[in-house]
Amino acid sequence: MPPHHPAPVRPARAAVAAAAVALALLGPAAVATPGPVAGAEPHAGIGAWVPPLDRSLDDLGVIAPFDPPEHDWLPGHRGVDLDAAAGEPVRSPAPGVVTFAGPVAGRDVLVVTHDDGLRTSLEPVTATVPRGTHVASGGVVGTVQVADGTVASHCAGACVHWGVRRGERYVDPLALLGDRPPIVLLPLA
Repeated sequence: MPPHHPAPVRPARAAVAAAAVALALLGPAAVATPGPVAGAEPHAGIGAWVPPLDRSLDDLGVIAPFDPPEHDWLPGHRGVDLDAAAGEPVRSPAPGVVTFAGPVAGRDVLVVTHDDGLRTSLEPVTATVPRGTHVASGGVVGTVQVADGTVASHCAGACVHWGVRRGERYVDPLALLGDRPPIVLLPLA
């Protein structure tokens, strides 16, 4: 059997070339300018990841760190829990679109699918913007759900669980925040 050689990828090159010609001919008019973004604030960076609570990195109040399981089906903590107050504003950690906002197992959950393909889930968070809303990094998207006695929390007090997924794999949300102090493991004795 003769060796199989894949065909060159000419359609992709043609599409790139056509786009380059269109940009050269039409100039800046060929580039779509986005409309207003919900929650855009002057201090919010359009591409930067920020904490979902309006705090400095040193003051996040991490109650439970990211602790991924060795295998998907094993127990672990697939996000971080941040100390929060009921009713506290919750921000989108990066630009994207609100793709889910509603109750799951008695708790309000908000999901933002980010422009870079990652997905943030925040709970218990009551949405203040509807599904389909484009949000900026740092734009307010909801508030920490007020406990009414029927909502079970996995934290002793009020907290926000912040999970981030790339495809089906969870990643450490704090690693997306850029410069942070190094994690130092202390000796047992």
